[in-house]
Amino acid sequence: MKKTTLIKSGIAALAIAASGLFTINPAFAQEAVAVVTETVVVETTEAAPAEPTMEQRIADLEAYVNNGARTPDVASKVAGPGPGHSAWQMTSTALVLFMTLPGLALFYGGLVRSKNVLSILAMTMGIAGLVTILWFLCGYSLTFSGGNAFLGDLAQACFNGMKPGNVGAGYYWISDYIWAMFQLTFAIITPALIFGATAERMKFSAVLLFTAIWMFVVYFPLAHMVWAVNGFMCGPLNPDAGIKAIDFAGGTVVHMSSGWSALVLCIILGPRLGFGKQQMAPHSMVLCMIGTGMLFVGWFGFNAGSALGADAIAANAFTTTFLCAATAGFVWAAVEWITRGKPSVLGFCSGIVSGLVVITPAAGFVTPSSAMIMAVAAGIIPFFAVVYLKKMLGYDDALDTFGVHGVGGTLGAILTGVFASSEANAVVEGLKDGLLMNQIKASILTIVLSVVATAIIAYIVKFTIGLRASDEVQSEGLDTAEHGEEGYLFDK
Repeated sequence: MKKTTLIKSGIAALAIAASGLFTINPAFAQEAVAVVTETVVVETTEAAPAEPTMEQRIADLEAYVNNGARTPDVASKVAGPGPGHSAWQMTSTALVLFMTLPGLALFYGGLVRSKNVLSILAMTMGIAGLVTILWFLCGYSLTFSGGNAFLGDLAQACFNGMKPGNVGAGYYWISDYIWAMFQLTFAIITPALIFGATAERMKFSAVLLFTAIWMFVVYFPLAHMVWAVNGFMCGPLNPDAGIKAIDFAGGTVVHMSSGWSALVLCIILGPRLGFGKQQMAPHSMVLCMIGTGMLFVGWFGFNAGSALGADAIAANAFTTTFLCAATAGFVWAAVEWITRGKPSVLGFCSGIVSGLVVITPAAGFVTPSSAMIMAVAAGIIPFFAVVYLKKMLGYDDALDTFGVHGVGGTLGAILTGVFASSEANAVVEGLKDGLLMNQIKASILTIVLSVVATAIIAYIVKFTIGLRASDEVQSEGLDTAEHGEEGYLFDK
């Protein structure tokens, strides 16, 4: 490949070295210096990357198998994304989307009354579409492209400069496109979690407007701080991070941000019509259980997929996720049995989701034994938040988003600082000193950002288009009033 090289006055040194010429003919010397100090344009050929030796090619293949760095400065024969790791990443991406559609939709949908089931389904699908558009236009770029410690820039808006055969944006062997899509699924489910707290009384238009603003003010900056290479809280990748915290798959970014935002939003919105005076039982625990199962299955993509390859870290995250979720479900139901006399299906479902939330920031950083200890905490502490704290404080968190995701996410982030081990992941070794305090600092920053931003956004929406459906709409049900449909048609 040709490139233009500009040779400046430094060449004059060669003429000066010929001092004999200057002594014999000064005029000639002046002319020579004038000539060589002029800018000369020379066409040169840039050296092509070295052809790899057999040893280097084998090293490249070993790097692929081990999901490690490629051989530097060598024209690799392994071009583009590695098929095995990319296949796992595409599968993980599909699994995380499966968590929202249909997993979260059915989990939340079963917990509301039948007259509001479609409002939940519309909410999840509407957010999936809205966030996808924002992500393509600028969200991905603001999260992962350049910028400073708190927010990216717009260099990759509309996926500018990205190609399916390029790698490195996420990890060594996965396509930059798949990395962007994997992260998009996280961006979709996070705001969708919030509206479990506001179910059955928040207008659909308000849901969409709140989500659009919240993504720019909370999600994009927080995800950048935690996961971007120059992020303020990205301990594993940024040696200059202000808070050297770790978050494997979204304890702060996803669960704490959505859970604490949900608490603030449901308080500002106010309780459902008839809250505390009439029965508001779930209309279908069958749908709720099916949705829980889908969340459980999809969560393996969420956590094990965050290893960014089919390697030992993924295997560890897969194992800790399974152990913590199943155990927490059993513990929650056992505590319910002891304190309330019966183990309910809702108790099993809530415990499983709580276990998934608590293990999320730790999945690739802790051992199976630690995951089991975290599971017990996940089955007990969020239980008391859901059953007793909510009643004591009187807020109407309709589907217990704060109790499970806010409390559970905070618990998981802090326990990650306690149990993270280099035995599970070598990256922990350099971050272990002061890790617990850094986890607490990251949790505090996440809570402050989520709470303050949500309060401001909620009041902006309230005083522009309004947050709350009218009493008449709530009585009739959001399905027919806002979507013109009914979830169930009965003979009349």
